[in-house]
Amino acid sequence: MKINKNIAISDNGFVFNPNTGESFSVNQLGVDIINQLKNDETLDKITEEIITKYSVDEATAEKDLSDFIGLLQHHSLIESNEKK
Repeated sequence: MKINKNIAISDNGFVFNPNTGESFSVNQLGVDIINQLKNDETLDKITEEIITKYSVDEATAEKDLSDFIGLLQHHSLIESNEKK
């Protein structure tokens, strides 16, 4: 799973999709997830990072990541669902 190559994201959470002209604002967790997806991290690795950085349990981290991935897919920001 990877963020589309054309997607731009700023450090403060502004996301721009030049393919559609849409822009979004995400919180720091969203910035972290998008950057990790851009770096080809697996969903398991991203979940571990969320647990460590945000001091949440595994179930919460998995649900939050799944929900956010769903939003990214809904807005066509994800290229494909290749690896977990």
